[in-house]
Amino acid sequence: MTNSYPNYQLTNGWNALLPEREVQPALQGNQMADVVIVGAGFTGLACARRWQQLSPQARVVVIDASEIGEGNPGRNSGFLLEVALAEDANPHNMQRMLECNRLTEQAMQSIVADVKASGQSVDLVRAGTYRAAASEAGLKSLQNYKQFLEGAGLPYRELDQAQIQAELGTGFYQSGLYSPHCYLAQPASVIRAIHSQLPGSVEVYENTPATKISKAGSRWLVNTPEGELSCSKLVLANNSYTKDLGVARSRLSGVYTYAGLTPRLDSAVLDALGSNHNWGLLPAHRLGSTLRRTADGRLLVRSMHSYEKEDSPQKIRQGLQDRLWRRFPELCGQDFEHMWGGSVGITYNGAPVWGEQDNGLYVSSGCNGGGTVKGTLLGSALADLAHNDATEKQTAIPDIASLFGTPSWMPPEPLRKIGFHLSAALESWQGRQER
Repeated sequence: MTNSYPNYQLTNGWNALLPEREVQPALQGNQMADVVIVGAGFTGLACARRWQQLSPQARVVVIDASEIGEGNPGRNSGFLLEVALAEDANPHNMQRMLECNRLTEQAMQSIVADVKASGQSVDLVRAGTYRAAASEAGLKSLQNYKQFLEGAGLPYRELDQAQIQAELGTGFYQSGLYSPHCYLAQPASVIRAIHSQLPGSVEVYENTPATKISKAGSRWLVNTPEGELSCSKLVLANNSYTKDLGVARSRLSGVYTYAGLTPRLDSAVLDALGSNHNWGLLPAHRLGSTLRRTADGRLLVRSMHSYEKEDSPQKIRQGLQDRLWRRFPELCGQDFEHMWGGSVGITYNGAPVWGEQDNGLYVSSGCNGGGTVKGTLLGSALADLAHNDATEKQTAIPDIASLFGTPSWMPPEPLRKIGFHLSAALESWQGRQER
């Protein structure tokens, strides 16, 4: 039976690097609320804050299956993009992309403001990002992204193999682009900072997974291991696990991706790894590997995927080591200090599951690997939508369906699993030199 919440076998390395924090207690007993938000990630916290702004007297309760910083929001690679993801970019639909970029930049600035207001020591720097290709398949995708940047009037810098080697210390890639429109972050510290800026009236219960949801008259019931919440409005912001609560099953799947983080490397090693000491690289081909060099002298590689189930630690380690060592042969034999996985909600066409799915049930899921800044935007907009449905006073809301699309139908299991593996095998073969 599939879990309705994540239960990861490996500790989040980003969170392990941070000081311990006081964890909010789990929900106990049966309680009433005006709105319950499942998921204390970028989407859920943005929704909670906006909801409290619109309804200051409402009891807003957020529950999360994990702890702030340990769960999915802290398990990504730490890229907070101000513009569209490479796989979202469509140079032939520029007006839509320009509006997406404008809204995404606004959401990013709200994150920056929260981090600044928190007063916490957070590694969040507008360092830009590289995209690079190692083969013809990657070069084709890189060219498409270049057209998007040019059409959107966004600055970029082209790099050949020698320039990438000089700046990043790897000769693996043939060609690349650098764009300044990206923040690099320690993601666990960022979500901790955002959580600290919630209004005091918003209640957050950690280690409180939603195990079941149901309707009782006009109210929604959310079951947890040690209690139950009754609410008039329910928001699901738990990404791929939305489907495991019975919502959007025909449009949403879960895919695990994996990351490895080295210890701090010796200064002699770092001196040979290029002139840029804090950088991030996204693959031009979507099944390539993501790389980071952190400000404190570590290397991160994120790559590989599995369908609906975590791979074994041994397989993860071997795969990530191979990808790191091929890019940096001088590090052959270097192990990881931390290694972990995270679940990503994906839809067939990359569009989010967003909006009112049933009377009083609101959903924002299916981040497709872009759940930080875009999730902040979608969470806040979802609160606006819920209030427009309930009151005569209307708030201007972005047309999410027009901007980001609507998710396509996917066949049921086992056809979906078979289709995923066939498609992934084909893409992996086509982009085999990018892995």
